Amino acid sequence: MVNATAFRCPACKKRVARSSEDFPFCSERCRTTDLGRWAAGDYRIAGEPAHIDNDTDSEY
Repeated sequence: MVNATAFRCPACKKRVARSSEDFPFCSERCRTTDLGRWAAGDYRIAGEPAHIDNDTDSEY
């Protein structure tokens, strides 16, 4: 029986087994590449930036 859900590596789009040690990535290289993209700020959520109040006089 063929599994209806085919998993693909988010970095290179190769097929990857759910039981793979590096799942959801196909390899350590793709895992590291993705981490580098996050660190560089390549992934962003669309929308207006949130306003953060830097009021240092407020009490908690």
